[in-house]
Amino acid sequence: MLRSVIISGPPAIGKTTIAKGLAKEFGLKYLSGGDVLKELAKEEGFSTERDDFWDTEAGMKFLNMRKGNPEFDKIVDEKLKKIFVTENVVITSYTLPWLVDDGIKIWLAGSQENSAKRMTTRDNISIDDASEIVKKRYEENKMIYKKLYGFNFGDDLTVFNEIINTDGLGPEQVLERAKEVVKNRYGAQTTRKS
Repeated sequence: MLRSVIISGPPAIGKTTIAKGLAKEFGLKYLSGGDVLKELAKEEGFSTERDDFWDTEAGMKFLNMRKGNPEFDKIVDEKLKKIFVTENVVITSYTLPWLVDDGIKIWLAGSQENSAKRMTTRDNISIDDASEIVKKRYEENKMIYKKLYGFNFGDDLTVFNEIINTDGLGPEQVLERAKEVVKNRYGAQTTRKS
């Protein structure tokens, strides 16, 4: 049986950590929608080697390019949709939950303040810089997806099977909750990879 999971949520909420943890737990492939988009940024001449590319000046510049050319996002989303329906995979994506019908969709909720704190630790930047980046990325993505697909990113969460509020929880606690969601949905058909 094909099983796929999408982890979505605002920037710096912990999507990658949870998705990689689920992939390892259940023997699924892990794929980041952001990595596929970074491939397109690289094709446009951006240096995308840094893990925190999206939080850099170059990442912000590419974000501005995306606003003017929706084809970047459409190409990425078409690739992700194809992978999602043909492979056993855990994907982090801002848009995919609204674009596919199957699988398990988990939204990681949380305050922008806590996302900024995560970013300061992850990217070794000041809280002021992190707060500005988190807010800008969230608002810019929201505008792009509303214009591109018509959904309200972060507001319309009706497509999700589960919403996990990450505020006050460590990554291990969030991962345990996400594991329970997957186990409850797929039950005995879920096998753990050793």
